[in-house]
Amino acid sequence: MSTAALSDALGRLTTHRTHILDLVSPTPRRVLYGRAITIQFVPFRQDLYDAEVHNFARFFYEAIGAGARDSVLALGSSGQVDVSLGGGTKLSRLQNHRLAGLVTDGRLRDFDELGRYDSVFYCGGETVKAGTADVMPVAANVPVVIGGTTVLPGDIVYADAAAAVIVPSGLADEAFTLAADVEREDAAFVTSIRDEDPDTIGSSVSGREI
Repeated sequence: MSTAALSDALGRLTTHRTHILDLVSPTPRRVLYGRAITIQFVPFRQDLYDAEVHNFARFFYEAIGAGARDSVLALGSSGQVDVSLGGGTKLSRLQNHRLAGLVTDGRLRDFDELGRYDSVFYCGGETVKAGTADVMPVAANVPVVIGGTTVLPGDIVYADAAAAVIVPSGLADEAFTLAADVEREDAAFVTSIRDEDPDTIGSSVSGREI
């Protein structure tokens, strides 16, 4: 299923923004799918920072709780899109605990290493500079904003090379069913376009004009 079809389906069910654009991945041919758990980062504050509190490991284990196999870790960057939120060493925890992967609009390091993991990573880009002096984690399993889209714990994350789509948990079954319908409609459109008569242009299916 494409993220475009899923986005179209959600457009019929809700009016809020559900997609995240301009993401890259060390494995762009792989699809990321799973239920969201979250960690929120904020710009570093020396007067607030406590190494025993504001460290990734602490919030990671708080986020996964008793176990979050096949979940997607969503990292909110607070707009720090050019800063690293993690790399191959820190994020090996996702591999160890069998998470489906990670999505963020911040940057990640060590694409070669991340690309060898079973977990799938989508982010704002690759970087080489560590971000520990620039951002710090402050909360787990709270709403976060990624690329202008709100992600709640429990939402379904579906990402491919085109985009990520955030599906509200209460709409998941209906959204994926509708997305399958959209793909069938599009296949029918391709056939009708091939055979269309230039003198009778103007067609719609389920309110979708082509």
